[in-house]
Amino acid sequence: MLERIDKDNTCHIKTANGTKLRPARELVIITDPDKAMSAVEVNGDLVHLTEAEVDALTVAGATDKRKHLKATDSGSVI
Repeated sequence: MLERIDKDNTCHIKTANGTKLRPARELVIITDPDKAMSAVEVNGDLVHLTEAEVDALTVAGATDKRKHLKATDSGSVI
């Protein structure tokens, strides 16, 4: 879960092991095909994100490498 983004684009991300700080430019947003959700990996923890959080991260400089799953794609829940 994204807690906040500072003015210098430092992202505060809540993980299973506490809140981690990362510059947005170091974050890569991916698709978790098992949950059909956007996520970011931080210190080995997969943190699922809402689309609003993804929008905020990409505006701050995160890389968007999500795959848009289709019913015919392997791993699609549709």
